[in-house]
Amino acid sequence: MPAAPAVSSVVAPARDVYTPSRLTLEVRALLEAGFPLLWLEGEIGNFTAAASGHLYFTLKDARAQVRCVMFRSRASLLHERPRTGDQVLLRARVSFYEDRGEFQLLVEHLEPAGDGALRRALEALKARLAAEGLFDLARKRPLPAMPRRLVLITSPRGAAVHDVLTTLARRWPATQVLLLPVPVQGEGAAPAIERAIDTASENALGDVLLLVRGGGSLEDLAAFNDEAVVRALARCTVPTVVGVGHEVDFSLADLVADRRAPTPTAAAELVLPDRADWLAGLEQWQRRLLRAMQHQLERRQQRVDYLTRRLVHPGERLRRLDDDLARLQRRLALAMHGGLQRRETRARALLARLRAATPARRIGVADEQLRAAAARLARAQTALLRARGEALSAAAARLNTLSPLATLSRGYAIVARAPDLPVVHAASQLAVGDRVQLRFGRGGADARIEAIDPDHQGPPL
Repeated sequence: MPAAPAVSSVVAPARDVYTPSRLTLEVRALLEAGFPLLWLEGEIGNFTAAASGHLYFTLKDARAQVRCVMFRSRASLLHERPRTGDQVLLRARVSFYEDRGEFQLLVEHLEPAGDGALRRALEALKARLAAEGLFDLARKRPLPAMPRRLVLITSPRGAAVHDVLTTLARRWPATQVLLLPVPVQGEGAAPAIERAIDTASENALGDVLLLVRGGGSLEDLAAFNDEAVVRALARCTVPTVVGVGHEVDFSLADLVADRRAPTPTAAAELVLPDRADWLAGLEQWQRRLLRAMQHQLERRQQRVDYLTRRLVHPGERLRRLDDDLARLQRRLALAMHGGLQRRETRARALLARLRAATPARRIGVADEQLRAAAARLARAQTALLRARGEALSAAAARLNTLSPLATLSRGYAIVARAPDLPVVHAASQLAVGDRVQLRFGRGGADARIEAIDPDHQGPPL
């Protein structure tokens, strides 16, 4: 039989197999995370406006091109729709269209390329002023709720001033409006606007300052992006409101003002209350006041009716008082009788306690206690003496047993050498001729040493 093919013990690594969907998703994630919001400049090609409102085109230069899409929400903000061949500056995000596997740009802003340098300079000025804190929210001042005079700085000609004055007269005709006419575009517009703002501020010409104009291109709004105008608004002592162009128009004056309105008409609506709303509010307060007055009147009428029902004839009042007095007298008599009984009972109890606590009774009790204590003391003394006598007899017996006299009574004697009478314990302590005293169990005797035998052992006792 042919030999079986050898099987390798090495296991091949698992393959990480991508699908087109997974690949395009990961590519899109990498692209969108790897690029910030970009500014690009180039020429528009293959421009198409879809029925949905989205704009599709390519942005190209001499060497490359990239697909772009501008969704309807952003395209609706354009002042003018671009065309194929236009040189434009756009701001976009890098993205990836998975369905077709194409790299594309999501355009958020688009303007003619000629505005690019101007816009870059504007962005630099904006960053510098923001760093100084001119746009901080902490600088914003509240607008007065009911201004008495407004200072309006705008061109005396054009739709903006007409719309503002019409709106102000419609909303609150009692407010005075002081118009400071200035050019709003052109070479001398910025200095004129600056002077008007300083004049209104230094002379306190009104309670609120409105700076407005109609819409326009970036060049048309140059005066409202001028640094001198922005700084004049920043140092103005009067609260400021700026309303420039349409909602899509935005200027540095909007950022530094205390309030920004999207249009001149909106600025007029922002600074004054609506007369119709106030009248409606007053009517509502009037209705509430009338209802409150009616309610108070009804309550007071009910109170009068209640007091009328409670009104009693003086004679009837006296009769009721007499009945009340008689009832109170009966209650007083009962209370007095009950009080006397309680006091009498308490007095008897106290008297019994007093009798039980008389000195004679207490002395008798103490005498009995003393007699009992004396008897207990005598018994204790007798018992103590008996115990002490027995203990003394036992001690005497033990002492007598240990006494030397008991030993002497059995025939022994104590030898003491004269004259100092020290007790002699051995024959070697004596010499021939020494005088000694002998003490026996009864009596004693004097003797003289005649002979000494230190080694003699006497007969046993």
